[in-house]
Amino acid sequence: MNNSVGNSTRLLWASLRALFVLTLVCGVVYPLAVTGVAQGLMPGRANGSEITAHGKVVGSALIGQRYDLPLRKGQETPAPDLRWFQPRPSNGLGVNSVNTQYALILSGATNRSGDDRELIEQVTAAKAAVVRDNSVPGRPVSPSEVPADAVTSSGSGLDPDISPAYARLQADRVAARNHLDAAQVRDLVDRHTDGRVLGFAGEPRVNVLRLNIALRDLVNDRGTR
Repeated sequence: MNNSVGNSTRLLWASLRALFVLTLVCGVVYPLAVTGVAQGLMPGRANGSEITAHGKVVGSALIGQRYDLPLRKGQETPAPDLRWFQPRPSNGLGVNSVNTQYALILSGATNRSGDDRELIEQVTAAKAAVVRDNSVPGRPVSPSEVPADAVTSSGSGLDPDISPAYARLQADRVAARNHLDAAQVRDLVDRHTDGRVLGFAGEPRVNVLRLNIALRDLVNDRGTR
């Protein structure tokens, strides 16, 4: 009996020591070490790839944002603010119906097949909207000019980037809406176009938030002259 109690006590004490050591190593030492290395080698990425403008954090380079007009009475979805470069569609975004106390962003793809009727209708309507919104006097947009990323959402629905082709397609409309020279805006797009990662991975891309920050600075600079 005494041996049994003694063995149980030793096992319990050994388990408690193991729990303490593993909690210390895995719950304190390891997270602190990883955090320290990340902050030392890549602080920007470790902190969420924040984008700042005039000393204020305005978003993340990894998460897309919408640029819409205020929602009007009777509207279900706001209209895009055509003064700004627009991101990819976000049809994959879900609605937070689980916890209505917080305005959570739920992302995901539509998972529709290429021959799905509703998807085809969405893409057709999106293409018509891109053609209509971006056609300006003397520079009509042809449906054949509309790139795929202008009418389809990404897998997450939160893609922060658009293709250079879609950014250039929007340049004339952005210039007209902001009373800027179109060549200036196209140059802005070129200067904010990132190439392939390591020169071969992925596709060239334009971060919409960074581009719109530069656009705002250009508009403000013109207004102060």
